[in-house]
Amino acid sequence: MLDLQVTRIFREKLSTKQDKEVDTSDLTEQVQGIVKRCKVRNGLVHVFVPGSTAAIIAIQYEDGLLQDLKETLRRIAPRDLQYNHQRIWRNDNTHSQLRATLLGPDMTVPISDGKLDLGTWQQIAVVNLDSQPREREVIVTVMGD
Repeated sequence: MLDLQVTRIFREKLSTKQDKEVDTSDLTEQVQGIVKRCKVRNGLVHVFVPGSTAAIIAIQYEDGLLQDLKETLRRIAPRDLQYNHQRIWRNDNTHSQLRATLLGPDMTVPISDGKLDLGTWQQIAVVNLDSQPREREVIVTVMGD
């Protein structure tokens, strides 16, 4: 007997206001709420932030580690280096764009029995890496049955 399951796709947007330079917002509960509203039991959720100076990360969302993230990114892509992009475009956020490139704009999380398959200490966060405060839109797409 052939068991056919229908895959459903839902899309919702979240919005968050963030300060400049590695400001993070925990999205885990909001994303889980979307999964619950969609009534998807098993599938995937994709979380994406548009823009070249923001990222989506999985992190243990606690103050010490968030501070460590800021310090690590400052060492990897310092604000005060002379970047080619900055020289050409005369902007002040090349370091922000490089940080966003390294972290990435999205993540996909499995869903089992209606819950996000995250580790015990793992949360989903959006990070504003720009040199200016921003309102970030995050696109959440849920797929499954």
